[in-house]
Amino acid sequence: MLRLILIIVLFLLSLLTVVRAPTSLLWYVSILVTEFCWIFFTVVLVLLLSGFGGNRFATVTFLIGIVSLVLYSIPVVGAFRISGSIRASFAKMPNRQQTKEDPPTPFGLVKMFSGINAKKVSYQTITYDVANKLTLDFYPSVMAGNKPCVVIVHGGSWAGGDSQQLPELNSVLAKAGYHVATINYRLAPKNIYPAPVEDVKTAIAFLRANAANLSIDTNNFALLGRSAGGQIVLSAAYTLNDASIKGVISFYGPADMVWGYANPTNPLVLNSRKVMEDYLGGTYSEVPQQYINSSATETIRPVPTLLIHGENDPLVSHIHGIRLGKKLDSLGIKYYSLYLPWATHGFDYTLNGPAGQVSTWSVLRFLEGIFTRD
Repeated sequence: MLRLILIIVLFLLSLLTVVRAPTSLLWYVSILVTEFCWIFFTVVLVLLLSGFGGNRFATVTFLIGIVSLVLYSIPVVGAFRISGSIRASFAKMPNRQQTKEDPPTPFGLVKMFSGINAKKVSYQTITYDVANKLTLDFYPSVMAGNKPCVVIVHGGSWAGGDSQQLPELNSVLAKAGYHVATINYRLAPKNIYPAPVEDVKTAIAFLRANAANLSIDTNNFALLGRSAGGQIVLSAAYTLNDASIKGVISFYGPADMVWGYANPTNPLVLNSRKVMEDYLGGTYSEVPQQYINSSATETIRPVPTLLIHGENDPLVSHIHGIRLGKKLDSLGIKYYSLYLPWATHGFDYTLNGPAGQVSTWSVLRFLEGIFTRD
């Protein structure tokens, strides 16, 4: 009976690989289920192989367990299936150069267990805006010489979070030959849009002014943001008119704020309308232009763009990316997208999981393609 109960619980959790989490707590659980799926798979397998003897629940336990194993396999199978298509897509980038360091595939089973670039790169915290007491964490490239700089903007519903959010990718990028500056910005509701975009501009100006000391190639910046940070970097890339911004990467960021307000998130997960009202200074009926101005879909300019979304995301629908992609297509602007059917919001909590590996590979390939070379 105990095995049956455990199998049922694990089966219910396995459903999070194919359905969106209905509550905020289950959203957190869904990150573990989809990105550490091998652990859950192993537990189910052990329970099945433990033997059930003449237990009258043996057959139903076995059947439920098999279904659970299939569901826990979805992220791994999905990562393998998507690897070929994204390799072909990024191979066409204009500056793309194959290197000896390139992994043969965007996803590998061994990396789920061994880790990716576990050693961290040291950083220094620098004040880039004295008046607003804003700081950034600067991770220097491990390679000598003037190098491109990736400016990273954190998420947190525009009202929380900080520059230390999900720091693992920072070290990966530094080891790949890029400087990384993860910035803090003015938060809502005290500060409304476009304050964070202005902070991105200030940070880039600071980095440019201190390029000699930091060994930054001032012709080559890229922006990367997660969630709310994704909206900020898309807006900055499309509105700042800065030729040194060679590309923008949005991890599950809202790109169409008008559509997002009209199609709110499940309130058991997030009160998205309240979050947007705090960030934009009112409801859509009160400040419609704020919603329009902050929407990447309405401010497009031809900046190379990488959109990364999980289709199981209960906080920011992947439809944001689809809507922006359609606008980019209609204008003949080249962009790249990565849609992960099993992945949820914050899937890059670990870079070792299926979505973490595939997205990290895509980011590295994208950066290789957008930066000019000496």
